[in-house]
Amino acid sequence: MSKLPEGQALLELRHAVRRWTAEHGGGGVAVALSGGADSLALTAAAVAEAGPVHALVVDHRLQDGSAEVAARAAERALALGCASARVLAVRVHGSGGMEAAARRARYEALDGAREGRAVLLGHTLDDQAETVLLGLSRGSGPRSLAGMRDYDAPWGRPLLRVRRAVTARACAELALPPYQDPHNSSPEFTRVRLRTEALPLLEQILGGGVAQALARTADQLREDGEVLDALASELLAEAERVDGGASELEVTALAGAHPAVRRRALRSWLLAGGARSLTDGQLRAADELVGRWRGQGGVAVGGGRPGVRLVLSRRRGRLSVGLVSDPQSEQQRG
Repeated sequence: MSKLPEGQALLELRHAVRRWTAEHGGGGVAVALSGGADSLALTAAAVAEAGPVHALVVDHRLQDGSAEVAARAAERALALGCASARVLAVRVHGSGGMEAAARRARYEALDGAREGRAVLLGHTLDDQAETVLLGLSRGSGPRSLAGMRDYDAPWGRPLLRVRRAVTARACAELALPPYQDPHNSSPEFTRVRLRTEALPLLEQILGGGVAQALARTADQLREDGEVLDALASELLAEAERVDGGASELEVTALAGAHPAVRRRALRSWLLAGGARSLTDGQLRAADELVGRWRGQGGVAVGGGRPGVRLVLSRRRGRLSVGLVSDPQSEQQRG
């Protein structure tokens, strides 16, 4: 497409992409294109504002006819002026339900095909609001409530200040009917119910502006979190000791820090040491080895392998993580 129409919705998207590229750099990007309104409108705006654009279309192969849908999206990308368009067929499998498995497969495929480029995603302000509500329901703390960043390399999200309705209007201005994924209206998915039931009800009860307020809250928490993360990094650098190739933390260096900063430092260190899916309860138990030491035993921190747990322990004034045999698993195997 040599020239885009100058409709108001499309111009808003172009300005959003222009701001993003001015802050994070252009010179060629990839766009994750599903054929839906958000990614289709983003692709058009990116072609106009972000230099050579390479469309990546993921075919999850979860529905009959998905290959045809993906091929049609790739054709539209080329018609819009993309330098290239590739269809990435993936296999969706693994734990956590279909939503989580499909997301993992999608991001792995995009990462493998981007060829060093940033990948633009069509997440909108509405998606940000839904993400904050999901984080709030899980009680997983400010890190989760901070939502999505506009750039979390290699993933770029230029439309986080743009409403979903704007992308739909932009597709109308382009005379391109977007693909309507039936999964996006299926009530079996929590995010769909947030989109179609919870957020509209909150807007009605609170008099509007809820999605924008949730997105602003995410921005504020993200800024606060960046400050706390910086303080935690400084604390970790002060407390870490390497003994025989193993990383340990000096308790006296941690003890005087504020618990919020200390827990962030512990979280970062534990994840680097092999911990997985740390819960708030695990982090608080880990922090008690510093702030409320009573000679208690170690804390399992969610890593390891079958029959062996990853455990955080305090010995001789230092914290260390190591693998410990799990007697309960041994009994079950026996």
